[in-house]
Amino acid sequence: MKIETVATERLVLHPLTVARAERVVAREPAGEDRWGEGYPGDGDVRSATGFLRGVAERGEPGVFRPYEIRVDGVTVGGIGFHGPPDEIGVATVGYGLVPGARGKGYASEALRALLEVARVAGVAGVKGDADLDNPASHRVMEAAGMPCVAETENLRHFYLAF
Repeated sequence: MKIETVATERLVLHPLTVARAERVVAREPAGEDRWGEGYPGDGDVRSATGFLRGVAERGEPGVFRPYEIRVDGVTVGGIGFHGPPDEIGVATVGYGLVPGARGKGYASEALRALLEVARVAGVAGVKGDADLDNPASHRVMEAAGMPCVAETENLRHFYLAF
């Protein structure tokens, strides 16, 4: 199954493959990889590791995978699903950008595109969370249309129903 890239006005979300995920985990780019300064970060490595584990356990995830966020062909971060939707049809998302790409609206733009991927795939909703001391991430989810629905001692929880 070939998963297509997702293009927005300024970005391309490139689906992570097993080979590319292995390079991210090893932090060793191949000839075709154009990684921005600071990529992959620890979150990208965790995401790629989880993706590889999921492929080994469940097989090809279809659209419910991580994607590289590319600006002018350079990978500046990642966004994606933590796995397939849960038993009630809700998918969990996460994202991160290298420091030099933050504050430009890229994360919200990428998240809006990923939400559309989820909607087209037929999920019931999408959720995400962020540490209380990460207001930038709160703004990303709110700007993408995911309102805060709960707050715990450490996290703000966001959810968008379709």
